[in-house]
Amino acid sequence: MKNTDHYTLIYDGSFEGFLSCVFHVFERKLNRVSIARSDVHIGNLFSIEQEVITNDRRARRVWKGLKRKLPVRDTQGLYAAFLSERLEVEDLILGYIRHVFDSDAAVTGDYTNPCVLKVAVLAKNVGREAHRMEAFVRFKLTSDGIYFANIAPDFDVIPLISRHFERRYADQRWVIYDLTRKYGIFYDLKKVEAIELSSATKTEHDRADPVFDPTELEFQQLWKDYFQSTNIKERKNTRLHLQHIPRRYWRYLSEKEV
Repeated sequence: MKNTDHYTLIYDGSFEGFLSCVFHVFERKLNRVSIARSDVHIGNLFSIEQEVITNDRRARRVWKGLKRKLPVRDTQGLYAAFLSERLEVEDLILGYIRHVFDSDAAVTGDYTNPCVLKVAVLAKNVGREAHRMEAFVRFKLTSDGIYFANIAPDFDVIPLISRHFERRYADQRWVIYDLTRKYGIFYDLKKVEAIELSSATKTEHDRADPVFDPTELEFQQLWKDYFQSTNIKERKNTRLHLQHIPRRYWRYLSEKEV
């Protein structure tokens, strides 16, 4: 193994898998290295490829090391940036982590380092998307008594919004399903667990659809009628409305459905 060689570490896409790669980088003292998810990796003739198996023990060691060096807000920001799924985000976070362990002084707010700055921007964007999902997600009651919501966020925010919905809707069973990433979470009144569905429920259903409880369809219609009755055309301000509720979030709101 030469320090001049370039290595590409391939992992399973999980955060634990990424941290396992970080451990591998420091253990093997790799200088020129990239990290790529197995499902999006494209081969490189000029790089030595290595598959890194997820190792929870090694991942925890890296995470504990970061927690000793960084405040909670910064470690949360690293995780949020990872959930952005942006191209080469792994290399960006690796650069941030190298800076953390190479510096004697605290790196919090050290925006002169490009990795720290870019991670902070990504974390802010992911956090904003998570807050919007918490505000705009609307559940629909299915005929088997489960509240169901489809989402399609720009980032993988389900891990960030899980606790919010568990606390807020602790007395009912619900599912939030990410149509883009094809996985979701199910709360069974006791715990939240990840799920995958063979065919996700569509976002929109006609009034004869047996999937939803009849009372749910009646409630949605009442809410639409109320929204229309209180919507004063003379005071309509489309620009302000779009600032508060961007058009791409209208899919989640009953009053916006045609």
